[in-house]
Amino acid sequence: MQRIVECVPNFSEGRDRQVIDSIVEAISTGAEGIKVLNVDPGEATNRTVVTFTGSPEAVCEAAFQGCRKAAELIDMRRHHGAHPRSGAIDVLPLVPVAGITLEECAELARKLAERMWKELGIPCYCYEASAFKSERKNLAVCRAGEYEALEEKMSDPLRKPDFGPETFHADPCMRTEDEKAQWETISRCGASNVGARDFLIAVNFNLNTTSTRRAMAVAFDVREKGRKLREGGNPAGKILKDADGNPIWQPGTLKGCKAIGWFIPEYGIAQVSMNITDINATPLHKAFDEVSRAANERGMRVTGTEIIGLVPKRVLIEAGKYFLHKQKRSSGVSEEELIKIASRSMGLSDLKPFEPKKKVIEYVMEDEEEATQREKLIRMRVKDFAYETASESPAPGGGSVSALMGALGAALATMVANLSAGKRGWDDRWEEFSKWAEKGQEVMGELLRLVDEDTRAFNRIMEAYAMPKSSAEEIAARSAAIEEATLNAAQVPLETMKAAAKVLPIAEAMARDGNPNSASDAGVASLAARAAIKGAALNVKINAESLEDRCLAEKLIKQAEEIEATLK
Repeated sequence: MQRIVECVPNFSEGRDRQVIDSIVEAISTGAEGIKVLNVDPGEATNRTVVTFTGSPEAVCEAAFQGCRKAAELIDMRRHHGAHPRSGAIDVLPLVPVAGITLEECAELARKLAERMWKELGIPCYCYEASAFKSERKNLAVCRAGEYEALEEKMSDPLRKPDFGPETFHADPCMRTEDEKAQWETISRCGASNVGARDFLIAVNFNLNTTSTRRAMAVAFDVREKGRKLREGGNPAGKILKDADGNPIWQPGTLKGCKAIGWFIPEYGIAQVSMNITDINATPLHKAFDEVSRAANERGMRVTGTEIIGLVPKRVLIEAGKYFLHKQKRSSGVSEEELIKIASRSMGLSDLKPFEPKKKVIEYVMEDEEEATQREKLIRMRVKDFAYETASESPAPGGGSVSALMGALGAALATMVANLSAGKRGWDDRWEEFSKWAEKGQEVMGELLRLVDEDTRAFNRIMEAYAMPKSSAEEIAARSAAIEEATLNAAQVPLETMKAAAKVLPIAEAMARDGNPNSASDAGVASLAARAAIKGAALNVKINAESLEDRCLAEKLIKQAEEIEATLK
């Protein structure tokens, strides 16, 4: 499995495009295989979030080169912005994407932090999963006092960075020449927070107010940490303390969420700025609804949502389904439609157009040219697909057409389910039909993938037959390749049979229980699925007959016959 790490450094510059471009250039050229997915500058926060991916080794090298460039170009002594920050490279988290654990990312983060200190002279705190001290898992603890408190923290054994000078005098007069030289770099670059974490969502909720105080009150209402309790619940009252003299905290309503309130001159509004660190405990749609509730109770409303950086696709898919269910509507619609529903429901385009292709991590990571080749047939117009099938080329052939018939059957059954969910007078049955529609969408996706997969399987056979056969070694390699490709060409239509068989119970349920006005559509769905099964079975058998391994061939044919036998 390919090992992929995501890195999301936050640089303390959001206004000077030349500086931002230089840092991004250093990252993108810092190591081979790096893909910069998103660059999100903020003028009011004076901060840019860069998102990039690659192998663990490449990401660490590219991150280091980006830090080197940021240290050259950003002077924290002149930095001002709305967002908390402690350094030119304020935070630098590594996020496991594929083939690597969070613990491995944590070790990489520690090594990167150590290198930043040794080679760049930037002191570093390690936070979240890479923290050396339990209290430093919380970024807020590492960043406490921000850049302005750094000189004081450097000389405090309990608060000094994990990687930094061994000794540091608070009194400048007592500093050695080495300490003075170190401080020149530190005063310019500040301290960085390097860590490893699971995926988080950085999001701002727009309010119809300009009051930072009121935005902060909403943030305190919802964030997990909550607020300090005061006498009589009066914001100006005395802070209540426990027997040990520590402030008593009243927790907020959202787990795994950190939030503050601020005013953004760029937009002329106040926002609740939030990091959702546990998207399983608090999905984005839940955070939106809860911030909306808290705002409403304080006489305000959320007018929209601003996602910073990238977001996993599932977050928007889940949100789309959530808002459709609130309306008692079927969520068995396309992925594209679910994302549109999520965008409209949460006002993702309130401040600027929300473009899924640029904001959804899976879409950004996808190679468009590769995707076009992978989905060459299903991206065709219907007329073009028909003409391509009718041409003298042997592919697409019966296997791809069978998969397409199955997909159309699934689409028809799903249509009936969606129509039934919205039928007047059937309001109490919407959820029943929504579940059927979701199953139909899932099966349709499987079968659409198999349209192109079947043609690829045929092409692999042709490629194997075209291999050289001038020597005994070449003949052996060619024979092995032909056998392997033929086996695959028998297995793919068997997958089509299994997927098309899943359409039948959906079509039958819709014919029996669905909107009676669409009974004929359910019937055609069933016929299309049956044709897909029978057509794919022919392809299993003809390819299995060409296999040298007769035992395996008979097994595949038997499986195909068993599925055919279930047809009534």
